[in-house]
Amino acid sequence: MTTTGPRWGMTIPFYDRSLAASRDLIAELPGLGYTDAWSAEVNGVDGFVPLAMASEWAPGVRLGSAIVPVSTRGPGLLAMSAATLADLAPERFVLGIGASSPAIVERWNAGEFVKPFARTRDTLRFLRKALAGEKVSERYETFEVKGFKLERAPKIPPKIVLAALRPRMLRLAAEEADGAITNWLSPGDVRKVRAEVGEETELIARLFVCVSEDAEKVRELGRWMLASYLTVPVYAAFHDWLGRGEVLRPMHEAWAAGDRQAALKAIPDEVVDELIVHGDAATCRARIREYVRDGLNTPVLAPIPGGEVPIAQAVRDLAPVEE
Repeated sequence: MTTTGPRWGMTIPFYDRSLAASRDLIAELPGLGYTDAWSAEVNGVDGFVPLAMASEWAPGVRLGSAIVPVSTRGPGLLAMSAATLADLAPERFVLGIGASSPAIVERWNAGEFVKPFARTRDTLRFLRKALAGEKVSERYETFEVKGFKLERAPKIPPKIVLAALRPRMLRLAAEEADGAITNWLSPGDVRKVRAEVGEETELIARLFVCVSEDAEKVRELGRWMLASYLTVPVYAAFHDWLGRGEVLRPMHEAWAAGDRQAALKAIPDEVVDELIVHGDAATCRARIREYVRDGLNTPVLAPIPGGEVPIAQAVRDLAPVEE
């Protein structure tokens, strides 16, 4: 699929249904004008199977993982999975990788969350060689690979993009990867992130959207989402860098003290409104275009339940409209 305007992505599968039940709605995406479909990997579906299915269900759309952790699979397995998707969707698959978090890597997957920047950098460098069909025998800072070679390397290696929140990882994404993926930011924040990666680097971000005109209901839902994310150390550091350290301090203090209700109440309305897109569909589309005007190349929408509009209808209503 070609697009003359910005890319316009959708998160798959959808929050209100399983992957199997998402088939028909995923199949609608190309006709609605969506250019991309991006998976996620936390504690629901894995990052690769939805893209494999979407390669058949939604021909033409670009498929990306946002993101697959670098410490929950071995380097060789990551290369095999990426090669498989690159074969199913030649020139349409983008491998998004990132450090993830201690909870996902250590508590849920019995791995080690050690030197996250170096592990991400080393995995990127390994994947570049492996997906190009090279035999890799190399000692990296965080792991060693001896004699790995893909049985069938993709004819065209997929692009690789990095989850990046702060300057060091953003610069790595700009210098050695094909793009950067970020998350939980406002349109104004995009300008600060863009300054770190330069004008030529593709910048991708998942945007949480609730099609609802009940602002108080959205804010109540949004506070739960924000508290669960922004108390994770990497996101806390990200928002400190973005300049929200002081306004979020009461939330962090209450959360650390175990008072979840006080933590939720401590999140100001304006922070929720900055970080979650909400309103009627036209208002949401206009807000998404603010991100694009401020330097975001690829908004990846994630419609969340809780609004008056069912998610299937929200997906249709949020489709790009020619200006």
